Amino acid sequence: MKSRPSLPASDYRRLSDEELVYRYAHRRDEAAMTALFERYGHLVYGAALHLLKDTEAAKDAMQQIFIQLLDDLVRFKIEQFKPWLFRVTRNFCLMQLLKKNPVSSAAFNEEGPLAAFDVQDEDALHLKVEEESRYAQLEAAVQALPPEQRNCIQLFYLQKLTYAEVATRTGLPLQA
Repeated sequence: MKSRPSLPASDYRRLSDEELVYRYAHRRDEAAMTALFERYGHLVYGAALHLLKDTEAAKDAMQQIFIQLLDDLVRFKIEQFKPWLFRVTRNFCLMQLLKKNPVSSAAFNEEGPLAAFDVQDEDALHLKVEEESRYAQLEAAVQALPPEQRNCIQLFYLQKLTYAEVATRTGLPLQA
């Protein structure tokens, strides 16, 4: 039997993580879980992608982590959701890597290759994911331009040519 949310969906965005966790853990309020997914799904995906280096594996990891949260939020007392979620994400991805390619415990020590990914600094990870998202949007916008404009943008911004060099290379007038 599904429980009906006691708040309009838009109000869930205003609740703290801990309030959302409480609503799901104690009331099985699906809207609370949806709000957590909307808030952190892209960050979990970004962290998984960073570790797994594969978009499909990262998508699968994100889905599996949030499915597991349905049980974990009920079973465990979680006081700080965001750091806990990133620790769960890191552990899940590391286990996936170990299943795929078993390594020695040296990979996990302070000098090992997996030590470089520190989920303790999830704010930095969040900024990196946002930056990558902006780059993807910018790239899509540039690709949507007519070919002549796209070429000028690429020559000026990516190849660092001057306006005069772009005009010479494209045959377009310097002044429009």
